[in-house]
Amino acid sequence: MQKDANYYIHHLGLEPHPEGGYYKSTYNSDQSIDAFGTTRKLYTSIYFLIGAGDVSHFHRLKSDEIWYFHGGSSLLVHVIDEEGNYFEHKLGLDIENGETPQVLVPKNAIFGSSVSENGIFSLVGCMVAPGFDFEDFELFTQSELLEKHPQHEQIIRKMAYEKLPE
Repeated sequence: MQKDANYYIHHLGLEPHPEGGYYKSTYNSDQSIDAFGTTRKLYTSIYFLIGAGDVSHFHRLKSDEIWYFHGGSSLLVHVIDEEGNYFEHKLGLDIENGETPQVLVPKNAIFGSSVSENGIFSLVGCMVAPGFDFEDFELFTQSELLEKHPQHEQIIRKMAYEKLPE
């Protein structure tokens, strides 16, 4: 039996994420470190699922984030780096066609994700080091990003909120 997105949302206990998609915290390091003027876990990890037609909206973290492909369709990870360059990474297992099972999003990059063309859903894992905290999470509107990166208008209009959710 083919498992759909709802199967994983239900069986893994995933909940809606503010950036889009669904997530569940899975691991938090027992160790902590001083980072960003406060204490953070050494690392944190989540499951993250996004469906076709949905996007993980452009956001930024103060930490590096490594994405791991688990199943479903391949995922496109859209990144605008600190220098303003745009990259699209293909997260998946079709290595011969440019996919890779892991993708690093460097700290301070603006990024989001979407399911590959004709895909149904993607289930991935994300590990953040130093560990994720919502204090370090920044969502963007289209107007904020277009002011700084007008050369990337097409992807910004696709991947950023027109207005931030309440």
